[in-house]
Amino acid sequence: MKIISSIEELNTIYGAGLSPASVTKVTKQLTPLYREMIEISPFAALATVGPEGLDCSPRGDLGGVVRVADDETLHLPDWRGNNRVDSLSNIVRDPRLALMFLIPGSNTTMRINGRGVVSDDEALLLSFEMDGKHPRTVVVISIDEVYFQCARAVMRAELWNEEHFSDPAKLPTPGQMLKAATGDFDQETYDREWQGRAAKTMW
Repeated sequence: MKIISSIEELNTIYGAGLSPASVTKVTKQLTPLYREMIEISPFAALATVGPEGLDCSPRGDLGGVVRVADDETLHLPDWRGNNRVDSLSNIVRDPRLALMFLIPGSNTTMRINGRGVVSDDEALLLSFEMDGKHPRTVVVISIDEVYFQCARAVMRAELWNEEHFSDPAKLPTPGQMLKAATGDFDQETYDREWQGRAAKTMW
């Protein structure tokens, strides 16, 4: 297998195809329209890096996955999850992060590269209070660059086409996957309890 090992080789293959729009769309802070797209997004993938390697974590919230504090700052609440804190552990040691936002029904995705800090400031946590609950921490993100992503990948995947949606009943359950990974495991009980926990711990 031939391996590409230099930027020069990559540029030979891809460089001539770079459009001016691919460069000019990148800004150092939110424009009004970039802000509008990000504020409406209910889902983002959060990528971080740490001494143990890379992590990419799904984040979602129907009211908007992040809060725009200003044109250079986002707040990402950390709601109840599995307590692995992979992303947070990475951020406290290496602030670099990236976000990719999806908007159901839109083929355009938004991307942010920046730096984050993890805060448990009481006033900040309480500002996200919902139904008497609040996140345990908030990631405060300083934007280095923001831009929209070409829609081709989402269009090729037909991500929002219901005709291509998978039937959940035909997919492996969390319990089945755990049993396959660990061996002797009570998958039926786990799946039953998992559904109950997921319904009760949305926040």
